[in-house]
Amino acid sequence: MARPQPPPWVHAAVLLCLLGLGGAIEIPMDPSIQNELSQPPTITKQSVKDHIVDPRDNILIECEAKGNPAPSFHWTRNSRFFNVAKDPRVSMRRRSGTLVIDFRSGGRPEEYEGEYQCFARNKFGTALSNRIRLQVSKSPLWPKENLDPVVVQEGAPLTLQCNPPPGLPSPVIFWMSSSMEPITQDKRVSQGHNGDLYFSNVMVQDMQTDYSCNARFHFTHTIQQKNPFTLKVLTNHPYNDSSLRNHPDMYSARGVSERTPSFMYPQGTASSQMVLRGMDLLLECIASGVPTPDIAWYKKGGDLPSDKAKFENFNKALRITSVSEEDSGEYFCLASNKMGSIRHTISVRVKAAPYWLDEPKNLILAPGEDGRLVCRANGNPKPTVQWMVNGEPLQSAPPNPNREVAGDTIIFRDTQISSRAVYQCNTSNEHGYLLANAFVSVLDVPPRMMSPRNQLIRVILYNRTRLDCPFFGSPIPTLRWFKNGQGSNLDGGNYHVYENGSLEIKMIRKEDQGIYTCVATNILGKAENQVRLEVKDPTRIFRMPEDQVVKRGTTVQLECRVKHDPSLKLTVSWLKDDQPLYIGNRMKKEDDSLTIFGVAERDQGSYTCVASTELDQDLAKAYLTVLADQTTPTNRLAALPKGRPDRPRDLELTDLAERSVRLTWIPGDDNNSPITDYVVQFEEDQFQPGVWHDHSKFPGSVNSAVLQLSPYVNYQFRVIAVNEVGSSHPSLPSERYRTSGAPPESNPSDVKGEGTRKNNMEITWTPMNATSAFGPNLRYIVKWRRRETRETWNNATVWGSRFVVGQTPVYVPYEIRVQAENDFGKGPEPDTVIGYSGEDLPSAPRRFRVRQPNLQTINLEWDHPEHPNGILTGYSLRYLPFNGTKLGKQMVENFSPNQTKFTVQRADPVSRYRFTLSARTQVGSGEAVTEESPAAPNEATPTAAPPTWPPTTVGATGAVSSTDATATAAAATEATTVPIAPPVAPTTIATTVATTTTTTAAATMESPPTTGTKTHESALPPSSPLTPLLTRPSAPDEQSIWNVTVHPNSKWANITWKHNFGPGTDFVVEYIDSNHTKKTVPVKAQAQPIQLTDLYPGMTYTLRVYSRDNEGISSTIITFMTNTAYTNNQPDIVTQGWFIGLMCAIALLVLILLIVCFIKRSRGGKYPVREKKDVPLGPEDPKEEDGSFDYSDEDNKPLQASQTSLDGTIKQQESDDSLVDYGEGGEGQFNEDGSFIGQYTVKKDKEETEGNESSEATSPVNAIYSLA
Repeated sequence: MARPQPPPWVHAAVLLCLLGLGGAIEIPMDPSIQNELSQPPTITKQSVKDHIVDPRDNILIECEAKGNPAPSFHWTRNSRFFNVAKDPRVSMRRRSGTLVIDFRSGGRPEEYEGEYQCFARNKFGTALSNRIRLQVSKSPLWPKENLDPVVVQEGAPLTLQCNPPPGLPSPVIFWMSSSMEPITQDKRVSQGHNGDLYFSNVMVQDMQTDYSCNARFHFTHTIQQKNPFTLKVLTNHPYNDSSLRNHPDMYSARGVSERTPSFMYPQGTASSQMVLRGMDLLLECIASGVPTPDIAWYKKGGDLPSDKAKFENFNKALRITSVSEEDSGEYFCLASNKMGSIRHTISVRVKAAPYWLDEPKNLILAPGEDGRLVCRANGNPKPTVQWMVNGEPLQSAPPNPNREVAGDTIIFRDTQISSRAVYQCNTSNEHGYLLANAFVSVLDVPPRMMSPRNQLIRVILYNRTRLDCPFFGSPIPTLRWFKNGQGSNLDGGNYHVYENGSLEIKMIRKEDQGIYTCVATNILGKAENQVRLEVKDPTRIFRMPEDQVVKRGTTVQLECRVKHDPSLKLTVSWLKDDQPLYIGNRMKKEDDSLTIFGVAERDQGSYTCVASTELDQDLAKAYLTVLADQTTPTNRLAALPKGRPDRPRDLELTDLAERSVRLTWIPGDDNNSPITDYVVQFEEDQFQPGVWHDHSKFPGSVNSAVLQLSPYVNYQFRVIAVNEVGSSHPSLPSERYRTSGAPPESNPSDVKGEGTRKNNMEITWTPMNATSAFGPNLRYIVKWRRRETRETWNNATVWGSRFVVGQTPVYVPYEIRVQAENDFGKGPEPDTVIGYSGEDLPSAPRRFRVRQPNLQTINLEWDHPEHPNGILTGYSLRYLPFNGTKLGKQMVENFSPNQTKFTVQRADPVSRYRFTLSARTQVGSGEAVTEESPAAPNEATPTAAPPTWPPTTVGATGAVSSTDATATAAAATEATTVPIAPPVAPTTIATTVATTTTTTAAATMESPPTTGTKTHESALPPSSPLTPLLTRPSAPDEQSIWNVTVHPNSKWANITWKHNFGPGTDFVVEYIDSNHTKKTVPVKAQAQPIQLTDLYPGMTYTLRVYSRDNEGISSTIITFMTNTAYTNNQPDIVTQGWFIGLMCAIALLVLILLIVCFIKRSRGGKYPVREKKDVPLGPEDPKEEDGSFDYSDEDNKPLQASQTSLDGTIKQQESDDSLVDYGEGGEGQFNEDGSFIGQYTVKKDKEETEGNESSEATSPVNAIYSLA
C-alpha cells in the first residue's frame, strides 16, 4: 500500500493521547509551538564522567541544553564556582555551555585537572550535568635499569616481570625481542594479564632470543621499550643434538625431570575476585610443570555460561562478558599433565554500580492536575537516593504544600504554574552514581492539530491501512473518530484506535470509502481534522505469458493482459532473467504483449511481466526455450519431461466473516503432470511471525475454498500445488485478515508441578498457540493449594509457561489448576493436576539392628526413615572390618528402596565390623546411622577410658578428614562443634596449654547429636592424604564447620577445615594428647592451613575446631596419631615371645648395673656428687605449665598416659631426676664400656624444697626411664 507520508515533525508531535498522569512528554518540535510554550532547561549533550584528554590538544568539556527561554550556563570546579571570564585561556562557546581551554599561548594542562559540573538555567529552573572528572593523559618514561642475565635450569619455570610505568590510561603491554621481532607464544610461553611473561618450563631454545617488554600509550601513540632480558639456560644436552631434538619424549631425552603442575599465577589454592555488573570478568590461571600442563575451567554447582564465556591465552584465561548477579560463585581452574593435576578456586563476587529501574521523566501537567516523579535504581550495595530541585538539596528548598516526598517518589497534587522546576535525582553507592534531570512544567494549552488538514489517503481493496491524526494539548485531550460526520465513535470490530490517536482499518472494503473526522477535546476546547479515504481496485494480470519452445529465427509473442483501477496510471514493463529488458530493434512492446522477431539463442531465458501503479503491482513469469536444430517436436507435451507445477498466483480473500473466509487463487502451469492437491497454509504475526502452518488440503480440481478460522488471529495465506512429481513453490502471500476475538475455549496442556529445590514447586505447562489464544494478551491464571486440606486457593497471573511457588514444605502434594485468559474473558474451568514440592535429604533409617547369629554371618535390619522427604531411591551401606587399631578395606553396597535386610558373610571370625547406613532420595544421601558388630565373648575390654570425643579412627600415619557425625564416646570431656577459612600458605603457630586433665575411671557419655555422617578411614602409607569416604555435599545454610583435615608428621601436623563464616572470623583449634593435656591455638580465618609444632612422635591426639565467639559452633571431634620415628611394615615385634624375654633380661642387667652404681655412689667412690634436692615434678611444675617435656630420644619415649611403679600400681607419670640431667653441659655422656664421664653437678632449674637438705642419688627407677 502506498500513501503520502507525513513530515517527521508530525511523528514527534504525537505525544499526549491516553498517556495518563506522570507520562514522559516532550514538547512537539513544531516551531510555532516551540516558540509559544515555556520549557525548563534540559541537558542534551555532556562529556563522559571520566574525561581523559590529550595534553597536546586543547581541552573541550561539553555541555549543551535546550529550553524556552534559552538557558544560560555556568560551571563549578571541585564544587566551587569556576569564573570563566577571569581565565584568559578558558572560553565558552556561543549559545552553549561547552568549555574550551586553549594552550596555544602556553600553560600546563595538568593545572586544569579536577571535577567539573555544568549548570543550565532559565527562569523556570536549573538543570545539572554529571560531575565530569577531567584528567590529563600521562605517558611516563621507563626507569633506567641494568638487567643481569637470567640463569635458569632447563625445565624450570620462569617469570619475566614487566612492571610498566603507570600511565593514564593504562598502557597496552606486549613482548618483543630487542630487534623488534614478536615473541612466539603458546601454552608453554605466554603473557599474563598483568604484562609478565611466563614460562611453564624453560627449554634450551629459549636462549636464542632476548626478551623486551613494550608499553604502548593510547593518546601519545608512543611505544616505550624496557631493557631486554637475556636468558642463560643450564642444560644436560646441547640444543643442536638432532637425535634429542626429534625424540618423541623431548623432556626425558634431554634429561629434564618431569614434574606435577604448580601454579605460577595466582599462587595458592584459592583466591577471590570482585567484578561490577555489566563489566567483563577475566579469570586467569598460569601453571608450571613438565610436560606443560593443560588448563581447564569449571564452575562449582553449575555450567559456564556458554553464551558469554570464552577462553583466551591458550585456555589460561576465562572471560565472561557483561556479568550479572547470576555469574557470581566459585570457579576453579584445573592444571593437569601426565604426572598429576592441581586446581585453584576463585570466588567471584558480583557487585553493581547503580543502574536504572525507573528513571525520572519530564512531567507536563495542566493546572490542578496530579502527577509524580519516580527515581528507582538498583545496585549492590543498595544505592541511596537524594533529591534536589534546581541544583539545591530538596531539604533546603522553600516548602511546597503541593509536593510530597516518599522515598524514591515525589508526588505532586493540585499543581499550579508556580510548581515549575527542574528536579535532580542522584542515586549512588560505593561503586558509582547516576544523576538524572526531570522537569515539571505546568501548561494550559487548548487542543491543536499537528498535521495538514483534509488529507487524501488512497488504498487498495482488502489491504490494511492507518489514518494518522497527531495532536497536542494540555490537559491531555481525548480523541474520537467519526465517519462521514455522523454515527458513533469508531473503535472495535474492523477498527482499532491506538494510544497516539491513529485509526487502523484492518481490511479495507468498498464501503469503507468516505471522509473520516478526528476530534481532540479537553477542558479548554476542541480541535478537529478530516481525512478522505479512497478505495482502489487491485492490479491483476489475468492473461499471463506462457512457457514456449520455438525454433531459432522464428517470431514469438508473450502475452500480458492486465486489469487495474481506471483512476490509477498503469505501467507495464518486462524483465529478462530478473534484469530490466532492453527493447531493441527485434522487439516490440505493446500494452498487452511483447513480440520478439527472429529469435536467437541469446533470447532464451525467463521473461517477467511487471504491471504496476503508484499503489500496487503484479507480475507473471514465463520461460522461452530456443531450439538450435531445424526440427521441432510434433508433440511438445510428449517431448518435454514432467516437472513440478508452477506456484499458484493471484490469491484473493472474499466472503469475509467472523469465523470464515473464502480464498480464491489462479492455478499455475502443471508442467505436463496434472495437479492432484492444493495445500493451504497460514501464518500469523503475533506468536510465531514468519512461521507457516498447514491449514487444510483440497483436491486439484478446485481453485476456491472456504477456510474455517480461529478468533483473534491475523491470518495470511499461501497455496502450494502438488502433482506426482512433487510440490510447487509456495504462492505469494495473500493480504492479511484479522478475525475478532473471543474468550479461550481450551486451557494449556501438560500441566506439571515438580520441585526444583527443597522449598519450592515449579509449575509448568505447554503454552497455547496463536490459533487457540482467541484474543490479545493471552495469560494464565495459576491456582494451587495443599492437597487434602481446606486451604483457600492461591493464585497468580502468569504471562509465560512457568511459575515457581516458594516457601513450600518438603515433598508435599499440591492441587494445581492452570486456566487460560485473554482480554475477552477466561477459558473453561481447568482440570486439577496433582504436583509435589521439592525433595530434601532423608532422615536416618530407623531401628538399625546388627545381629550376629554365628561366627560366619552378620544380619542387618532397619526400618524406613521417619521423614523420607521425597521418593526413596534406595539405601547405601558402607562397612569396614577392624581388629583393634587395624582397619580392613571398606565395602559399599547399594539397595533398592524396598530392601530392609542384608546379610554380611564374615571374612574371618576375629574381626569386627563398623556399619554406616543412609537412605537416598533423588536429591542425594541423607543422614547416616552407624553401628558396630557385637564384640566376641573373649575380646579384651579396655581398662582405661578412651578420649572423650567421638573419634574418626585412622592408622599410625596419613591425613585425617572428618565430617559431622552422630556417635557415642567414652570418658568425660566436653565435646562441641566448629568453623572454616579459605586455604592459604601454611602458618606455624605456637600453642599454649590451657588445662591438664586426667581420667581416673572409665565413664560413658553420649555426644551431642549432629547432622552429618560418621566416617571411618583405612590406614594409608606415611604422608598419604586420606580422603573421606563420605563428604558433605554442600555447605549448610546455618553457620557451621566441617571437613576438618589433618596431615600429621612425627612432630607436627597441618590442619585445614571448611566453614561458611564471614571474612575475619577467629577460630580456636583445640587438641588433647594421650596424657589428657589440652592445648588451644587461636587462628585467624585467613591463616589456613595452620601447623601444630609441639607434637610427640607416635602419640594419639583428639582435635576439634570451634568459633572463638561462639564455642557452641564446633566441628566434629577427630582422632589422629603422629608418625613414629620409623616405619615398620613387618609384624609387630613387641608381641614376639623371644623379644619380650630378651628385653626382660636386658632390663635385669641394667637394674643390677644401676644398683652397683648406686652403692658405689653412696660410699663416695669414683663419682662425687654435689648437693642437690630431688623434688618430684608436680602438677605445678613450670615444665608442665608451658607444655614442654624432656625426652632423650624421640623414638624411645616413656609411656604417654601412665606408668607402672615397682609395686604394680597405676600412677600418674612423674618427672624424676635422670642421669642425663647432670653434668657440665646439662647432658651426660657414657664411654663405650658404659661408664659415666664427668661428675654430677647440681641439676639445672631444680627448686629447693623445705626440710630436705640431703644429697641423694637418682632413684634406679627414674634412671631407667631417663635411659629409656
